[in-house]
Amino acid sequence: MKKYIITAALSLFSIISLSAQSKKDAQVSKLYQNYIAIKSALASDDADKTSKAATEFIKTASTIDYKMVSEGNLNVLRKDASVISEARNVTAQRETFLNLSDNMIALTKEFKLSEKPVYVQYCPMADGSWLSDEKQIANPYYGKSMLSCGSVKSEIK
Repeated sequence: MKKYIITAALSLFSIISLSAQSKKDAQVSKLYQNYIAIKSALASDDADKTSKAATEFIKTASTIDYKMVSEGNLNVLRKDASVISEARNVTAQRETFLNLSDNMIALTKEFKLSEKPVYVQYCPMADGSWLSDEKQIANPYYGKSMLSCGSVKSEIK
């Protein structure tokens, strides 16, 4: 009987743990989708759209529990997104996007950001990486002037 109680308790703990994990991933996944919106707006040279996407990123980051992603990490992400949101030109937004991307790439080591593959892409001209939800390069650092500049460095499944 004791064996069954222990087994049941462990099973329940596993289920609770899995549900907490999927909730955690869902929150960070939404943050990733906001990040993709910023990347796409920069790739299309749209400062207003980039600013709005960064504002949404900040809102999502503010809803994530500190037990899931540390307060320090969230503050860094929000700070970068705030600079992007407040900047009114694409050049200034792109400079900060470099930091935001590095920090988001670090998050991919801790969380499953998407059910689909996440691509880490790199532009040698900007010496910067970014995350993408598709293999095709849409360079956020140079936009339309060099949209296809870059390569896929890795794929996270």
